[in-house]
Amino acid sequence: MTAIKHALQRDIFTPNDERLLSIVNVCKAGKKKKNCFLCATVTTERPVQVKVVKVKKTDKGDFYKRQMAWELQDLTEVDAKDANKENPEFDLHFEKVYRWVASSTAEKNSFISCIWKLNQRYLRKKVEFVNVSPQLLEESVPSGESQSVAGGDEDALDDYQELNSHDEQDIESMMEVCEYAISNAEAFAEKLSRELQVLDGANIQSIMASEKQVNILMQLLDQALAEVDNIEGKLLSYEEMLQSVKEQMDQISQSNRLIQISNTNNGKLLDEIQFLVNYMDLSKGHIKALQEGDLSSPKGIEACINASEALSQCMNVALKPGHDKLMAVKQQQHMFSELRDTFARRLTNHLNNVFVHQGHDQSSTLSQHTAELTLPKHSPLHRDLLRYAKLMEWLKNTQREKYDGLSRTYVDYMTRLYEREIKDFFEVAKIKMAGTSKDGKGKFATLPRKESALKQEVESLHGSSGKLTGSTSSLNKLAVSSSNSRRSQSSSLLDMGNMSASDLDVADRTRFDKIFEQVLSELEPLCLAEQDFISKFFKLQQNPTLAQVSIKTQIYVKDMVRMMMNKIFQSIETELNSLIALGDKIDSFNSLYMLVKMSHHVWTAENVDPASYLSTTLGNVLVTVKRNFDKCISGQIRQMEEVKISKKSKVGILPFVTGFEEFAKLAEAIFRNAERRGDLDKAYIKLIRAVFSNVEKVANESQKTPRDVVMMENFHHIFSTLSSLKISCLEAERKEAKQKYTEHLQSYVINSLGQPLEKLNHFFEGVEARVAQGVREEEVSYQLAFNKQELRKVIKEYPGKEVKKGLDNLYKKVDKHLCEEENLLQVVWHSMQDEFIRQYKHFEGLINRCYPGSGITMEFTIQDMLEYFSSIAQSH
Repeated sequence: MTAIKHALQRDIFTPNDERLLSIVNVCKAGKKKKNCFLCATVTTERPVQVKVVKVKKTDKGDFYKRQMAWELQDLTEVDAKDANKENPEFDLHFEKVYRWVASSTAEKNSFISCIWKLNQRYLRKKVEFVNVSPQLLEESVPSGESQSVAGGDEDALDDYQELNSHDEQDIESMMEVCEYAISNAEAFAEKLSRELQVLDGANIQSIMASEKQVNILMQLLDQALAEVDNIEGKLLSYEEMLQSVKEQMDQISQSNRLIQISNTNNGKLLDEIQFLVNYMDLSKGHIKALQEGDLSSPKGIEACINASEALSQCMNVALKPGHDKLMAVKQQQHMFSELRDTFARRLTNHLNNVFVHQGHDQSSTLSQHTAELTLPKHSPLHRDLLRYAKLMEWLKNTQREKYDGLSRTYVDYMTRLYEREIKDFFEVAKIKMAGTSKDGKGKFATLPRKESALKQEVESLHGSSGKLTGSTSSLNKLAVSSSNSRRSQSSSLLDMGNMSASDLDVADRTRFDKIFEQVLSELEPLCLAEQDFISKFFKLQQNPTLAQVSIKTQIYVKDMVRMMMNKIFQSIETELNSLIALGDKIDSFNSLYMLVKMSHHVWTAENVDPASYLSTTLGNVLVTVKRNFDKCISGQIRQMEEVKISKKSKVGILPFVTGFEEFAKLAEAIFRNAERRGDLDKAYIKLIRAVFSNVEKVANESQKTPRDVVMMENFHHIFSTLSSLKISCLEAERKEAKQKYTEHLQSYVINSLGQPLEKLNHFFEGVEARVAQGVREEEVSYQLAFNKQELRKVIKEYPGKEVKKGLDNLYKKVDKHLCEEENLLQVVWHSMQDEFIRQYKHFEGLINRCYPGSGITMEFTIQDMLEYFSSIAQSH
């Protein structure tokens, strides 16, 4: 810092006749660190000006430059932020507040101290210093310090002391006596010297006169010293007397201290005995409950819970150092360990028996539940077992091996129980999906079918006792055969139009949707109830409010619950995938229903608990459903590409175009308010692009029906479909379909109408060619090949009767091309009328321009043409 100070003095302040008194390295508070220096300076010329100057390095960093300066007289307040603690921040209040952060507290204090000294010496208006340590502020500025403040090499200023009123009066009276003091200072000084010598002599004489009195004072002092020696002798004798008393008092104090220590030790011993008795004594009732308590009755369970808690308190008491060496404590601890082991064995054996007993009771109702497509409720089992939840917690904390063994036993038992129930449940669901129901005698009979083979195959899946037999593979064969008896193995856009009209198909899909929803609705509460029970019974609840519960513990709890649920319900995901595969085989459009239902249940499960087994499992199955949905869409596209059109019949509306319409209507009904709407929108885009592509493909390959007719009719149908359904994601395709329909309508009209007045059209084409070559329109009639006689000759070849006959043939031709389903005949006929009128007006205009005043006109008028078109349309 000293080198920087010298550099600043040399480069910046010496050229300006200023002295640098203090410097501090600072940066602005709260901003990106850009260091600069605040300097306290004074001018070397009178009157002295005191300033605070801000200096910073240039952009190149090689030199310093003066950036800003403030007069010290403009400073109103200095705020050091904290007077007691070290703090590098401080504020200077000029016309606004400047907030600074010094590089060190020492530099800040030195700078503030310098500002205070300069303020005391040079300014009448004093600056207010806030939150500044008193050590930095001084009452006055000594002369020597004033010089250091102003700089070591600054000329010392004349110091003076102000005269008081008494001194002023003495000087005035003395100068009045010597009137010549002002005119003759030397004479006045000599007089004052003589008077000073007279006063010195008087002082010496006064001192010599007081010698006698000094001797008297010395004698008195000697007498006082003698008295002091006498008093010290008496005090010494008193001290010897008190010494014996002190010894006696010390002996009494020692005895009292020993008595107090003995009492304290006895009290502590009593407290220790009382502590051991209170915290390591188990009542006889608790001991009996642990050894013989009834674990099958509510009162017995409650007594065992209280006894186990009391035993845990006794075993977990925090013993003080040395307690574990006492024989009585060792005996109690041994007794507690035996009680713990005995009760743990009794509890483990009893709960194992409860698991088996409850399992046998539960299995008695399985056939009834499965026949109704409902899963048995395990709430009675859960209710009975939850009475032991606190005992399970005790077992978890005291005998972890037995707790883990019980957990494995419960999981193994419940796995077998749930596997049997879920398998039977899904078997019934598959039977119902295949179109079967259970009769009153407990046997499954098919719904009314024409096929006797279907009935035989259904009955082969069941025995006379009403219990389900057979396998999933045979059931799948049943589903496929029943589906094939009504339609092909999977639905397609090609036959969708016919299928939707079938009441049987609608009923089948509705029944499938209800069965699939019922399956998911039964599984959801079953899994949630079992997970809730496992968490409560095995004490695996998460409690994030407890600060002592670590993150690792929370993860362990989640993993334990997930592992137990995966083991117990290991068959659910397999059975769901099998059911989904069956539904897809029955009707590929069932994937739409399954996607909506599965998405909704996944969304519901995630809202309840995103990490639950149900949420994870349904999420995995949803992937399969989505894959089937995508496969269904890909199958429809593949069938579009494989479509073949008969060469002998007209095309009309293509089956996959009407199929897309029916698919969209079905999908919109299914996906109304669905969570996975985005999947359907993506499928719409794929399908409509495939429809567009294959319509053009068929149109290009068509031999009997003109390409424009195929494009016009099918894109008109697509446009009408998209307009009625108002599918937002297909708005661009709707506009494209309208554009293609309009373009091909115009193309077909122009190509079909052609040149109904062919010779007349050729004649005027020649006229237009001459005009294009530079012949003036009014001079065309002078051309030999295009004179008036040639024009009249051509016009006579097209009387009204011939024109009407040609239009009638054209109508029949158009009627053969167009299909009846789309009903575009009148639209096309009206467009042809407009095109014919346009050509007529074009010929009429050329006659008026090229043959003016000739009186030549067509053999028929526009009104005649309108009547021709109208009568032809009405006659057909």
